[in-house]
Parts: sequence; structure tokens; C-alpha cells
Amino acid sequence: MSDGHARHATAETSGIAAAWNRFWFTPADPRPLALVRILTAALGLLLLWSIAADLTNWFGAAGAIPVASGVRWRAPGGFSLYDRLTTAPGLQVLFGGTVLAFVCLIVGLCTNVTAVLAAVLWASLMHRGPMLAGGADDCLAVLLWCLAIGPAGRCLSVDRCIATWTGRPSAAAGSTRARIALGLIQVHAAAIAAAAVIAQLRGDVWWDGTAAWWMAARRESRLVDLTGLYARSELLMDLVTHAIPLFAISYKAGLWCTATQWGVSRAGLVVWPLIGMLAGEPLWGLALAIFAVPTCGFFSPRGDASA
Repeated sequence: MSDGHARHATAETSGIAAAWNRFWFTPADPRPLALVRILTAALGLLLLWSIAADLTNWFGAAGAIPVASGVRWRAPGGFSLYDRLTTAPGLQVLFGGTVLAFVCLIVGLCTNVTAVLAAVLWASLMHRGPMLAGGADDCLAVLLWCLAIGPAGRCLSVDRCIATWTGRPSAAAGSTRARIALGLIQVHAAAIAAAAVIAQLRGDVWWDGTAAWWMAARRESRLVDLTGLYARSELLMDLVTHAIPLFAISYKAGLWCTATQWGVSRAGLVVWPLIGMLAGEPLWGLALAIFAVPTCGFFSPRGDASA
């Protein structure tokens, strides 16, 4: 290799390393992470509310999912604090503790502790009945662990108010932990969008334009009946079907370009919930919208430059 080529290769390697360090370790404003904390905790409370009425029916001593079944379904290394609880009082106490952890998280009380506690308790609940977990449940788990890594209670929280009242100095605006947590959220947002596209393109209905019809035809999960509109306009059905994967592709790609990051992220705040409604999974759509919050640029004069 010539000296010129060697210098060029060294410069490229140095550029990649600098971009990597800039993406993961440049101190970041913790306010977007605080907003993600509030929205994530609210989503968690919604999901807990949807489970509460059937808690004993699923996980009780005579419930539909025995402990052994949950163990067989869960991933290697998974565990659940619910495994030893089969009586209604025991289940309700642990479930109530889970709800309390999410309430503390949404207001930002003892956030460094409650973020980890909420993540562990949520994982325990999902591992108790992994066959019941849906897309929103999995997304919530990812968001909770990202919050556990970053300083999610530094802003917009009871913790911040207590620090101000006791005269403690305000924390520095930038935080490396916040950058790592926000970077993880961005990476997962792109990965989830890519996974959705791959799953869609493997199905013939997304190629022939009928996927929108089949989503609308599922009476048990649909929120809006669009079958009449699709029956009258095949063009509309084709447009909706092909617009969904096209948006996912543009979202995934746009997250990594400074010029488009704000646009695709803010579009995601609206489009992902709409896709969730069409798919009969509104909470999944809301979860993906939360993933888009850190790259919307609400608290920054410029979008985060991506590696």
C-alpha cells in the first residue's frame, strides 16, 4: 500500500472513530430523556391497566398460564418475581408495587432507583406470561432500560424540584449518560423500523396491495372500519398498503441524516400512531412515537448529528 493510500485509510478510520465517539459520548441535553420518561411511564400505566382485571385469571393458582408454561416460553436467562406468587393477595401486592414504580417514574421521584425498579418489575411481568407479550410490551421494555441508563430525572421531575428547594446546584446542561441513553433509543428506533419493513416485505399482501384490506377486515382488533372505503377504491387500498413500508424505510434512513432527522421524527409522532390504529395495535404505534421524541429537536436549536 502506498503512503498516500495509507494516509487516506488512516484518515477514514479516524473519521469513523470521531463520529462514533461524537454520537455516543458527546454530552447531551437531558430534557428529551425526561420527556421520554414521562411518556414511557404513561404508556406503562396504560398497559398495566389493560392487564389488571385479568391478573389472577392468567397467573393465579388456577390461572390459564401455570408457572411451568411461562418458564418454557421465556428466553434463556429470563426470570420473573411472579413465579413464586400464585395467590391473589400476593399477585396484587407485587402488581401494585409495579404500578407505584411507574407512578414514581412519571413524576420523577427517586428516578435513578425507580427507573431500574420499573424495568425489572415490567420484565418480571412479561416473563411470567411471555406468550401474551405484544409489540407495545417489548417496546416498553426497551425504553425502560434506556431510561435506567440515563439521568432521566434530572429535568421535569420531583427530583429536580427537591434539588432546587434544598439549594443544591443545578446539574450541568450536558450529560454523557444522557447521550448514551438517547443514542440507544435512536438505534432501537431504526432497528424496529427495519424489522417492521423486513416482516412486511416477506408477505405477498404487501406486494400485491391488499395488506390494508386484511388489516381492516380483522374485526377483533380493528379500531376503524375502512373496508367500505377500500371496497370502493382499490387505488386507496394500494396507496395505504404501500405507504406504510415506504414510511418505515424513509424513517429508518432519515434518522441518520441531519437534514432529515427532524422531519422524519416529527412525522413519526403522527404517522406511527396512525399505523398502529390501522393495524389494530394503537399502543404499539404510541410506543414507536415515543422512540421518535429524542430526535425531534424540541429542546435543541439543531438536530443531533448522527454518526
